Amino acid sequence: MGVYTCEGTALTQYKFSRSSFRSRVFWLFLALGLLLVGLLALPLLALVLRAMRRDFFDYALMPAAIAALRLSLVTSLTSVVLSVLTGTPLAYGLAHWKFHGRGALELLIDLPVVLPPSVAGLGLLITFGRQGLVGQYLTPLGISIPFTSLAVILAQTFVSAPLYIRAARLGFEGIDHQLEESAVVEGASQWQLFSHIMLPLAGRAMLSGAVLCWTRALGEFGATILFAGNLEGVTQTMPLAIYLGFESNLGLAVALSVVLILVSVLLLALIRRLDSRGRG
Repeated sequence: MGVYTCEGTALTQYKFSRSSFRSRVFWLFLALGLLLVGLLALPLLALVLRAMRRDFFDYALMPAAIAALRLSLVTSLTSVVLSVLTGTPLAYGLAHWKFHGRGALELLIDLPVVLPPSVAGLGLLITFGRQGLVGQYLTPLGISIPFTSLAVILAQTFVSAPLYIRAARLGFEGIDHQLEESAVVEGASQWQLFSHIMLPLAGRAMLSGAVLCWTRALGEFGATILFAGNLEGVTQTMPLAIYLGFESNLGLAVALSVVLILVSVLLLALIRRLDSRGRG
C-alpha cells in the first residue's frame, strides 16, 4: 500500500513539474513574441498617430505628392508587367526542364533579392551609363537611360522580378505531372499544354507572385536613387519623395509614409486572400 502511495505521489509531482515547465516556456515565448511584435508595430503606429493632424490631407494632396504617387504606380505596374512577360517563360523552364547550369541560373536569379540596393543601383549605372557596358553603344544612337523614368522601371524590375519568378516556378512545380502526361497522350501540343493547363493551374501562384513583385517595386529606394536620381515628376517615386521630405518637410514625409503604408497593407491583404483561397 505504501509503495503505491509513493508512486502516485511521484507521478503527481512529475505532472505538476512538467505543467509548471510548460507554463514557464509559454510565458517566455509569449514575452519574446510580444517584444518583436512591439518592435514591428510601434514605428508604424507612431507614423499613423503623427499623421492624424488637420494638415494630413494638405500634405497628401500636394502636387509633388500626387506626382510621386502617380509615378510610383505607373513605373511599378510597368515593372510587374515586364517581370510577368519575361519571367513566366523562365519560371516554366526552371520548373520543367533539366539542363546544365540550372543551379547557377537559379542562383543568379535569386541574387538580387539578397544584394544591397546600393549595389544593384551601382551595377545598373555601370551597365547602362553613358560609358557603361551597354550604354556606350546606346549613346551614339541618342539613347540615354540613367536619370529617366525608364531607369526607375529597370531598377524596380531588377530587385522585384526574382520574387515573381520564384512564386511562378513553385506554382508550376506544384502541378501534378500526370496531368501533363495525360494531355500529351491526348495529343495536346506544347503550347496547348502550357496555355490551357499549366497557366490556369499555376495562375493563383503567379498572381500572388505578381502582387508581391508589385509591393517590392513600389517600395524600391536604393537602386532607384543611384541609377535614376531624384527628379520631381520624372524619377521621384514615393520612397524618394519621403526621403526628400525628411530633409525639408517632415509633415510631407509622414503623410507620404502613411499613404505608402496603406497601399502596402492593401497589397499584402490581397496576397493573404489569394493564399487562403489556394489552401482552401
